Amino acid sequence: MSLSKFKFIPFLLVTALYTVPANSQQQEPVEPRLLDLLELEEAEEPDSIIIIEEEYNPFADFLTDTLDEVSAIKELPLIPTSDLPVITYMPLVFDYAEYIDSIAVTDPSPILASDNEALDWLTIEADRHRRFRDIKRHYMINHPDLVKYNIMTLPAPPKQYKATVDPSQSTIIISEVITLDNKVKEPDTQIEIERRHWLHNFSAGLQFSQAYISPNWYQGGNNNVNMIGNVRWNVKLNEKFHPNLMAEATTQYKLAISSAPNDTVHNYLISEDLFQFNGTFGVRAINNWYYSANAMFKTQFFNSYKSNSRDLKSAFLSPGELNVGLGMTYSKENKPKRFRIEVSISPLSYNMKMSTNHKINVTNFGIKEGHRTISEVGSNAEMKLSWNIMWNITYNSRIFLFTDYDYAQGDWENTLNFSINRYLSTQLYVHLRYDSSRDKVDDSRWSKWQLKEILSFGLQYQFKTI
Repeated sequence: MSLSKFKFIPFLLVTALYTVPANSQQQEPVEPRLLDLLELEEAEEPDSIIIIEEEYNPFADFLTDTLDEVSAIKELPLIPTSDLPVITYMPLVFDYAEYIDSIAVTDPSPILASDNEALDWLTIEADRHRRFRDIKRHYMINHPDLVKYNIMTLPAPPKQYKATVDPSQSTIIISEVITLDNKVKEPDTQIEIERRHWLHNFSAGLQFSQAYISPNWYQGGNNNVNMIGNVRWNVKLNEKFHPNLMAEATTQYKLAISSAPNDTVHNYLISEDLFQFNGTFGVRAINNWYYSANAMFKTQFFNSYKSNSRDLKSAFLSPGELNVGLGMTYSKENKPKRFRIEVSISPLSYNMKMSTNHKINVTNFGIKEGHRTISEVGSNAEMKLSWNIMWNITYNSRIFLFTDYDYAQGDWENTLNFSINRYLSTQLYVHLRYDSSRDKVDDSRWSKWQLKEILSFGLQYQFKTI
């Protein structure tokens, strides 16, 4: 065989190389299909194709593009008007993850079942929505590197500003436009809310202490039980509806009973028995100042005896004290309502003391012997302070001073309350009193000054109107 027959072979090979497309050597990577990313097998071609003439359905392409197994769709008597979800054409944003074991991506169970053919479109639409949701979830879980954003870490939207002209100052003011995502739609009809003209504040407490000491205790001592009850009710005029008026009334009752193991006459003694009423009424003068009138009355309910004796120390309306004053009051409360102070100054004040029990020595109350009452005209001043130090710590203080320019008396009461919870509390009460008419007590350094201090633990209950 002659070699001349093969002399055209190199020429043919070179020609074939030049005829191959240039881009066949460097092919661009083909984007993976959704089914490839989901690692789903491609559905086999159906043996026959069913052609149904129907009106245009915007969801048909979406169903056949996402799942090849859908070969035919029932005729839809009603066509849904909603468009394809916008999220389909946007970067993926991870919003939530939901695990549903009973629903597969390719064959979810229908959530709606109805014998009425008119509702078939609703079943198909619900199915389509569930397929879209599950495909999206499955895609993001298996391909987290393709998820662009997370709903929890999305950047803040750009701020918007607006410019307004102020002719009075010949300036342009640029301010930020604040938009609210969730706008509350105002009701068509206004809801009538009952006005509360009076605000109530009620509190009640029962504190106690107990000590047991065995007879052979090396230091000695006595068993004792102490109980302290306190009820307070405050009523105040609502300043929101009556800004030019001030009215407040406070009623308080305290009772302290203690066992008396060393008392041969009494099993128990009453260490404190006080009923007190305070009232204030005023008309606004300027800012926080009011022209005001205030009144105070106090007495006790039970008989009180001296230790190891049947002699009465005090009883109901023995003593009884009434004080009325005219002047001005300053009232101030901060916006968080944690601190409130009220100061009353009465240049004109009337004070009366009484004792209705003939068995009691009236000179102990500053009343002349042979008289049952004493009246005095002078001046008084009162300061009340309320401070919520913390959510469970409150401090209340009251200072009252009266003088008729011959003698003076004053009271300073302090109450520090620690709330353990809604029903348990610890309370420290300190009452300092000054009375220039009192004589010095024998074998004691106390004369004109008097002091009472009580530390107690117990139950509490309170409520108030806002």
